[in-house]
Amino acid sequence: MFFSKVLLTTVIGAASLAAQKAPRPIQAQSASTFKSEINKEGERTVDRTNIAYDLSWTGIPGRPPDDRLVLRKTIHIREIMGEKGIEATTTVDAWPLGADMKQKPSYSISLPAVDCRTVEADFLEFDRGLEEVAWWSLYKLGTGEHMFDTYAPLVKFSISQEIMTLRYVGLEVPPDDAADARLKEPHVVAVLTYASAERVMKEVLITADDPKNAQLLRSYPDTTHTVTLVERAPTSAAASKAKRPPEPARSLRIEIGENWPSWPHTRTILIPIVKDDLDLAHATVPAKMHLAAWTR
Repeated sequence: MFFSKVLLTTVIGAASLAAQKAPRPIQAQSASTFKSEINKEGERTVDRTNIAYDLSWTGIPGRPPDDRLVLRKTIHIREIMGEKGIEATTTVDAWPLGADMKQKPSYSISLPAVDCRTVEADFLEFDRGLEEVAWWSLYKLGTGEHMFDTYAPLVKFSISQEIMTLRYVGLEVPPDDAADARLKEPHVVAVLTYASAERVMKEVLITADDPKNAQLLRSYPDTTHTVTLVERAPTSAAASKAKRPPEPARSLRIEIGENWPSWPHTRTILIPIVKDDLDLAHATVPAKMHLAAWTR
């Protein structure tokens, strides 16, 4: 009988301890909404708010290796039917997985943007193209820190064939009301950004001798800006000497093309990538345009 009582007490104690150790479930619920009405001017307005939850990958720079983040994305869009352009705000709130989501998030970012997506485990990429101009803002996924803006689709590639070592490239074409007064200088065309997940590694200022030409090359409706990665296979001599497959020769191609109704005229800049750096000394640049290392 004594043995039975001891056994029963042990079982009850173990069950009680297990119940105490079991973590409470984390639950969150948010409502998406839709509203359509006629305003005082007789125009139909449509407001919609969509909320979604996402879970990041592990290996986020700046956080413990196994950490994951719960992301709540809230997109609010207001549109007046028949008018061009919309008003949109995208907000991302982030909590460590397992944290009480009723508490203040680790960070919160709210921007005029129509959407946001994660890029690997490195960045949040906000789509800022509310009007006819396509551009994006990149923020660190781990901390919510702003990294850079780009007016050309983000370029992503690995500098190593053995270990995935990602690099990111963007091209900022400054607007007339740029916050940095240096970007209002009449000869400025754009700023190229070369970055890792952790930091901006190099910025390159692109300028033109003729202010009118620089103004044209900055114009959103008159020009299209693209950045692409160019890779060439190594020479046969380099391949024969290498104990392992040598890395291809890499360059960044920046193209600024004039849009219709202008005659097609594309300015092309080619910048070699050497030892994880941009080799400006051996870059190919159109006449009367220049490249220079630049720091914000």
